[in-house]
Amino acid sequence: MLGGTLLLPAQDMALQESMQRGKDLYADFCITCHMENGEGVPQVFPPLAKSDYLMENLEASIRGVKYGQSGEIVVNGITYNNMMMPLGLTDEEVADVMNYILNSWGNQSSQVVTTEEVAAIEAD
Repeated sequence: MLGGTLLLPAQDMALQESMQRGKDLYADFCITCHMENGEGVPQVFPPLAKSDYLMENLEASIRGVKYGQSGEIVVNGITYNNMMMPLGLTDEEVADVMNYILNSWGNQSSQVVTTEEVAAIEAD
């Protein structure tokens, strides 16, 4: 069971495999700013751990990973105004890193982010 949603064994295995790939991508691309445990840097880089923003703004979060992000966002009651450059990830890599982040450090998502979902998101 994940986030209150019953996953079939094949779905669960697919999520676990996606999360493992996402963990490796996180270590390569995200860890420098968002830190090893997703806590970010206070007032500079927002936390991903227990992040209300991620969970409440899934499409915007995916768009940020896919295309980069700038401007103000409020995460766990704190305003951040910085820039995240595009990482150059494929749609599958974006899905994998999102699945890892959405199910790590106190985050729990009932939704599996798919490559097709990422592909459908366009830049602002």
